[in-house]
Amino acid sequence: MTKMQPDNGQDGRAHRARPAPLSASVRRHLGLNLRSLYADSLVEPAGERIESLLTKLGREKS
Repeated sequence: MTKMQPDNGQDGRAHRARPAPLSASVRRHLGLNLRSLYADSLVEPAGERIESLLTKLGREKS
């Protein structure tokens, strides 16, 4: 869950909420944990369907 902060426009009214910024230590902690969580998926081979889609993306448009 993210704590929302009002985004005050020039007229002072809150018209849109933005997530509160995260501190550097929180971002670092999240990054390390996400890397650890997804490390195995980076070394596994991509599925046949994904390989096909990546090949199509890599082709030049004519």
